[in-house]
Amino acid sequence: MTVNRENSAGDFPAADAAEVPAFRDLRTLSGSRSPRGGAHRVPQPPHAIKGRAAVVAVAAGAVVAAGQTMTDGAAGAQPADSSDAIALASGSSMILSDVATGAAQAADDAATALEGAAVPASAGPGSVGGSAQVLAMPEQVEQAAETARQLAAGARYAAERAAAEAMARRPMYVKPASGQLTSHYGTRWGTIHGGIDIANSIGTPIFAATDGEVIDAGPASGFGQWIRVRADDGTVTVYGHIETIEVSEGQRVMAGDEIAKMGNRGFSTGPHLHFEVWENGTQRIDPQPWLAQRGISVAG
Repeated sequence: MTVNRENSAGDFPAADAAEVPAFRDLRTLSGSRSPRGGAHRVPQPPHAIKGRAAVVAVAAGAVVAAGQTMTDGAAGAQPADSSDAIALASGSSMILSDVATGAAQAADDAATALEGAAVPASAGPGSVGGSAQVLAMPEQVEQAAETARQLAAGARYAAERAAAEAMARRPMYVKPASGQLTSHYGTRWGTIHGGIDIANSIGTPIFAATDGEVIDAGPASGFGQWIRVRADDGTVTVYGHIETIEVSEGQRVMAGDEIAKMGNRGFSTGPHLHFEVWENGTQRIDPQPWLAQRGISVAG
């Protein structure tokens, strides 16, 4: 029989102390997980935010560079004819403007996001003493936000430059329609034929020969339907026998814009465009030499 003896302090003898299991703090064991606290999480290191800003800057810069490459490439292209030239110029203007504007928007969003990342966190359930946990804005975040703002300004400048260059490449005058010249200006069948006729199939696109304002678009005696465009210098161009009208009265058009489809309406013996030029808006002149003086040939 074993007798347990206690010392004067009421403790077990030293020889038996080794048999008592030692208390271990499970929180100090390797691999154990400490409780999560939302307000006490370590904030994302500044270098990570700076890294994201660098990625945004590089990506947006690549977009702007791509737009510039397209601008330079379009500038060196030599279109086959006037309709190709205006299609290239207008297409480049739209694409480059969209690309550069998108880059500017992306850079603006990046700057806003970076500034928002430095806003102090509001008080939450896990905050100490119920007060907000305020984090100071890291210097790297400020630098990244400034870089994004500069990139946005550069992208906007690229958009404006692309639009201006595309506008400068647009021709001032174009051939109103493709096809065969079948009738000239002058006397025909005992009357004055006040324009030229360009024959082609129904539905062939008809283009504005000059920049200007649409002053008529609808039915017209003898023409079935017509469109008249007044240029800034007062010259009026007339497009007759059209099948469909693609513009409206009062609309501003540019040389090369499609304004109608070729037809066979009115007093017509076949599908064609009847094209006239009225100098000062009142005096009809021969369109063929007028176009030739502006580098446009309708002989073929």
